[in-house]
Amino acid sequence: MSLPHAILTALLERPSSGLELTRRFDRSIGYFWSATHQQIYRELGRLEESGLIRALPGEVPVRGRKKEYEVLPAGSAELARWVGESQDPKPMRDPLLLRIRAAGVVGPQGLLPELRRHLDLHRGQLETYEAIEAKDFPPGRDAVEDRLRRLVLHGGIALETFWLRWLEEALAEVDGMTAPDAPREDGDTA
Repeated sequence: MSLPHAILTALLERPSSGLELTRRFDRSIGYFWSATHQQIYRELGRLEESGLIRALPGEVPVRGRKKEYEVLPAGSAELARWVGESQDPKPMRDPLLLRIRAAGVVGPQGLLPELRRHLDLHRGQLETYEAIEAKDFPPGRDAVEDRLRRLVLHGGIALETFWLRWLEEALAEVDGMTAPDAPREDGDTA
């Protein structure tokens, strides 16, 4: 149910065409709420049918012209209603965690390269978030909108920091299990 609300949020920030909206998702909202371009275009149609957004009237209708959308008062009211709605946290579903659990049954062989790869990916994401913070939130940007956007960014930074610490711990643990002289379950050395 959150994709329509993510789109309403983005359109309230700035009226956009579908193409521009998909690009903005790729650069910002998509870091924490991903959607394919097809999903975004499909949802734009639904939101327009529901009377929550409308295509801005063009000066001259031209074939192939990009529709630009804006949020209608009903869309703003829906977004405000949703912001105040109670919702429980969603359980984490991460395939890496499941793979580690499965390794408890079949053994950790082959797990180290994937843990290292994830560590590199999370390092890169943390660097991206830190660069966004440096560029988009210089000292003195204290408008309510900026403070709330920065708060979301800090959530992303904290999550990436958690993953880096946890992956370093996981790598050390799994590396100790796969070392040639690590004790086997029967107490003998390999």
